[in-house]
Amino acid sequence: MAQSPDVPPLRAYIGLGGNLERPVDHIKYAREAIAALPDVVEAAFSSLYRSVPMGPEDQPDYVNAVMAVDTSLEPHILLDQLQAIETAHGRVRIGERWGPRTLDLDILLFGDHEISTERLRVPHPGMGEREFVLYPLLEIAPDLDVPGMGKLKALADACPRRGLRVIADE
Repeated sequence: MAQSPDVPPLRAYIGLGGNLERPVDHIKYAREAIAALPDVVEAAFSSLYRSVPMGPEDQPDYVNAVMAVDTSLEPHILLDQLQAIETAHGRVRIGERWGPRTLDLDILLFGDHEISTERLRVPHPGMGEREFVLYPLLEIAPDLDVPGMGKLKALADACPRRGLRVIADE
């Protein structure tokens, strides 16, 4: 359930990505669906970025973005809501890791919390090496300090772009 109304909202950052069935449309609709969640208010949204696949290379390029939200939802409730949005967009959780998908929504950061449960790890594991997370996040939160990892700017400076580029609406 949501936290009590007297608990101030926290800033969370959500990574959005996909590479199947018109990924730009999936990301746009997911943005709207996230912003429409109870106890969630959009604070910022990055540009859309095109990136090469992290996993198997025989799949289309990804479209990625990062969204900042202010929320009073508990982290696992937010995760449940994000997974419901993924499912509504045809996300199937079978097959190879890092394979193609219609929509992937990840909680990257949740305030300054560090969370490690069976279902959720925050900061998101590996985000410090993923250009498709760091550069969109840097665009909307350049002064961010990532819990346990350091300054976002330093993380991005140490991460090659690997062909990552801002794209116009497609």
